[in-house]
Parts: sequence; structure tokens; C-alpha cells
Amino acid sequence: MSDPELSTEQSDPRYSQIDRLPTEQIAELMNQADASVPAAVAAAVPDISAAIDAIAARMAAGGRLLYVGAGTSGRLAVLDASECPPTFGTDPSLVQGIIAGGPDALTRSIEGAEDDAEAGAAAIAELEVGADDSVVGVSASGRAPFVIGALGEATGRGALTVGLSCNTGAPLSAAAEHGIEVVVGPEVVTGSTRLKAGTAQKLVLNMISTISMIRLGRTYGNQMIEMSAMNSKLAGRAVRMVGDITGADAETARTTLEAADGQTKVAVLMIRHGIGVEAARSLLEEHGERLADALEGAQS
Repeated sequence: MSDPELSTEQSDPRYSQIDRLPTEQIAELMNQADASVPAAVAAAVPDISAAIDAIAARMAAGGRLLYVGAGTSGRLAVLDASECPPTFGTDPSLVQGIIAGGPDALTRSIEGAEDDAEAGAAAIAELEVGADDSVVGVSASGRAPFVIGALGEATGRGALTVGLSCNTGAPLSAAAEHGIEVVVGPEVVTGSTRLKAGTAQKLVLNMISTISMIRLGRTYGNQMIEMSAMNSKLAGRAVRMVGDITGADAETARTTLEAADGQTKVAVLMIRHGIGVEAARSLLEEHGERLADALEGAQS
């Protein structure tokens, strides 16, 4: 049952006649509503930043980043986690998304799944969450029992906990060490939190995963230096990346990448310092796999 006290469940009178409006006018109203989301996220940036710094510190110690959500929030959590391996070259186990109802809930609604707090706790226990891990609960209402149950179990295991919601005073914030509340207000279609609330959650999840990876050295400048070149588009991007960083022509970049088994950082070091594959890999290992440090270390 919806709760009228939640801003995400309230009805906005500005949209009470949208079923009688022409398509273009409805689209304009939705676009105007969406334009308010970045400002709501901006207001939460201090809380978002504090959570990211805490997450990155745990990940640097070997911990995992686990997202937990139900419904749209869970789908967004799984989506963000699934993008980390191709974008940042992470092992699939490093950043994971947990959705109430399991994988079937990605494509269809699983009735009652979000109300099962014990299942949320069990999901955390099954992954053997520990003190180095970070668990981010995502719930537009901030009240999903599955998510709150997961955070409770994570807290008991010593993990870092973060609660991301779209209402003020959310129980999820109270259950977490770091509460993030991005208040976007009523939706164009009353209670349809896949709209503004979903957009807000995706923007925050983008920040959490991307900035954590930057802090962990998985970019060089703004380049996806750990990217997995799994198709022709990404292979071409890797060639351009190596060329941009080293100044090498496309053919040199391509052949060096082939010699480096597609590892962009290794190829950069090989070209920049005129060294072989194994020497480049050793240099990276000596500097914690951080390209910037490896480049500076080779020059000193």
C-alpha cells in the first residue's frame, strides 16, 4: 500500500489532466520535471561524496561494493554493477547488484519480494559479506523491507552501509552509516518512481561506481585505461587511447596493444619507455597497477 506521507507517493495537481493533453505537451511536462532532478542530486553531493570516500577506502583494502534494491531500484543497481567489468576491467565479483526476487525480477515483477526483510538479510549472508565490504541499499521510498533487512545484516557483519532514497527522514537512512536522500518530489504519473526517482538513483549510482574507480586508479585522467576491448568499437577506442596518451601513430598503438594482449596500460608503458611486455607488467605491479605512478616511477 502506498503512503501519502511520502513525497514520492503524492499526486502533483499540475499533471492531473495529462490524459487529456496532446503528446507534445505531455513530453514537455515530463522534460520539465526531469530537469529538476540534477538540482536535487546536487543538494545531496556532500553526503554522496562522504559515502564514496568511505567505499573507496574499503575497496582499496580488498573489499567489494554490493548494491541492494527492489523493483526499479534493484534493476538500476544490477545495471550499474554490470557496467563495471567492461568499463573498468573489474572482476564481476567486485561490484555486484542484488535484486529482491532474484534474476527473474529483472524482467518481471515478483510480488511481495520487496517486503521480505529476511530474504534481504539472507542475500547478504549468502555472499559472506565482511568488514571490508560496502553495501549500498537503494529504495525510492526508503522503506523497502528487503533492503533494510540487507543493511541490518551487513551492519552486523561489520560492513560499511549506505542508504540511497528519495524521501526525507527515510528509515533506510536510519539503518545506514551513510544516508543519501535525493528528494525529487511527486512524479508526473503518481507513484511511478521509475521516473524522476529512478533517474536520480541512476545519477547517484553513476557517481558511486565511477568515482570509486577513479579513486582506485582505474582511470588515467579521464581515460578508461582498464577498459576491456571486447568488440571492434572498444578495440578502436583502445588504439586511440594509447595514441592520445603516448603520441604514437595508430599502427604503432595497434601493434603494441596486440603484443600487450590488449592491456592498454602495458602498451602505454611499452611505448613511452621503450620497454618490453614483461618489464611493463612488472613496473605496473610495483606501483599498485596505477599507470600514473608507474609512469612517474619509470622517469625517476
